[in-house]
Amino acid sequence: MATTPLPEPVQVVVKAAAGSPDIIGDCPFSQRVLLTLEEKGIPYEAKRVDLSEKPDWFLKISPEGKVPVLKIEEDKWIPDSDVITQIIEEKYPNPSFVTPPEKASVGSKIFSSFVNFLKSKDPNDGSEQALLNELQALDDFLKTNGPYINGENVSAVDFSLAPKLFHLVVALGHFKGWSIPENLTYVHSYTKLLFNRNSFVKTKPASNDYVIAGWAPKVNS
Repeated sequence: MATTPLPEPVQVVVKAAAGSPDIIGDCPFSQRVLLTLEEKGIPYEAKRVDLSEKPDWFLKISPEGKVPVLKIEEDKWIPDSDVITQIIEEKYPNPSFVTPPEKASVGSKIFSSFVNFLKSKDPNDGSEQALLNELQALDDFLKTNGPYINGENVSAVDFSLAPKLFHLVVALGHFKGWSIPENLTYVHSYTKLLFNRNSFVKTKPASNDYVIAGWAPKVNS
C-alpha cells in the first residue's frame, strides 16, 4: 500500500539566542511565525542566525538583516512577520486562524507602549500610564469578548500578542520591578491561556535570561 509522502518542511530563519547559536532566541516576531506554524501543524525547519554577526548567506536572503524570513519557493525568501503569517494562512488555510477585521487591531499599541515605558528614564513622562491605558482597554475587550480576542477561538491576533506580552512581563519585571496590575483579571487570564499553550511552550525563549539580554542594550542606551 502506497504511503503519502510527508510535505517538505517549511524553512524559516529566526533569531538565535545571545551567545547560544543553536538555541532559538528572543525575537517576538520570529516566535509569532513559529506559533502559527505549530498551531497549523505545518512541518518546519527553523534556521537560527546570530544577529550580532550576520553571516553572508543570511544577508543574501535578508539584505536588511532582519528576522524572521520565510522561504516560499526556490531562492525566494519573504521577510516581515505580518506578510509571512498572511502567506502561511493563504497557503495552508486549514485550520483557519483568520481574525475578523474588526478585531484584528485589538492590543496593537501595547508593544510600542511597553517599549516606551521600558526605555523611559523619566517617571513623569506618562509612558507608564499610556501602557496601563492600553492594558485596561485590552482587559475591557476581553471581559465582553474573551477568553481569546476572537472569543472561544484562538486566532492570528493572539499569536501576534502572545510573544509581545511575554516580553512585557519578563522585561518590565526585571528592569523595573513592574507587573501587570492584579485588577486586570481578564488580561491575566488571557496571558495564562496563551503562555500555557503547547505551541507557546515549544517556541518561547529557552530562558528568560535571553529576553533580558536582548532588551538590556536598549534599556541601557
